[in-house]
Amino acid sequence: MYNPDAKRYNTMKYNRCGNSGLLLPAVSLGLWHNFGDTGNYDNMVQMCFTAFDNGITHFDLANNYGPEPGSAEINFGKIIKENFSAYRDELIISTKAGYGMWPGPYGDWGSRKYLISSLDQSLQRMRLDYVDIFYHHRMDPQTPLEETMGALAQIVHSGKALYVGLSNYDGPTLEKASRILEDLRIPFIINQNKYSIFDRTIEKNGLKQKAKELKKGIICFSPLAQGMLTDRYLEGIPADSRIRTDGRFLNENEVEQNISRVRALNEIAKRRGQTLAEMALAWILKDNYVTSVLIGASKPSQILDNIRAIENTTFTDDELKAIDNI
Repeated sequence: MYNPDAKRYNTMKYNRCGNSGLLLPAVSLGLWHNFGDTGNYDNMVQMCFTAFDNGITHFDLANNYGPEPGSAEINFGKIIKENFSAYRDELIISTKAGYGMWPGPYGDWGSRKYLISSLDQSLQRMRLDYVDIFYHHRMDPQTPLEETMGALAQIVHSGKALYVGLSNYDGPTLEKASRILEDLRIPFIINQNKYSIFDRTIEKNGLKQKAKELKKGIICFSPLAQGMLTDRYLEGIPADSRIRTDGRFLNENEVEQNISRVRALNEIAKRRGQTLAEMALAWILKDNYVTSVLIGASKPSQILDNIRAIENTTFTDDELKAIDNI
């Protein structure tokens, strides 16, 4: 029987999610990779233990996480049932729908039909009565925003989600969606977007500033640029790297094109007394715009390494300028 560390809340930092009552850990665990059918189940369990033992209470999924789609939710549901059922009220569990999940016209995008059906399936796979946060996973240019937001409202009223979030939205669409959900009195509290030293899209499209103006939280994914912002590729591409085993989200050409920048950033990190990964995560958390940063991991030790980022999130003006220049 799993007994979590009694001191698990002593060192993790918790940030308020917008102006809601919900606190999220500064570091959350994403199950995008390594929790599907191709992963090792015992390793998944140990990663969840390591995360929770160190104050990570938030576990983030989506209907299509795998491979195969749905398998991450199935595996996580098994982990919850076997090890965490006594601690459900200490966990924040999120899932999403918005990308292709099943064949035909009702398994994709943002219709009421898709979102409600998808969450029902997700709850069944995870063996849960509700999720804490349910996201629409991407903007749908064809479905009226009122329909999509209305579906999120129905989901909250049904008790199947406590809060709602939006993922991969831009600033203007976020503002429109926020107004609709506010009129419906639905607790929309958080945005999930890609953000890293290498990817500043949410700064360019106005999302980062707009979320702060609207008093919504931000949680960011791919903070390490799929592993480029680590020491993983400083001396070449390891045989067991994701590039060799998967290659869908990072390829050899991308690493080769960016390796000089990665090495320059690594020198700044060393001067700060951090690993490159620690500095990259700390950079995201530096200005209090971001509520939580989503990390992925392939083994427990990576989780422990990444958590250390919260120990120093202060940067000098010279460091920030040098990072921007790189």
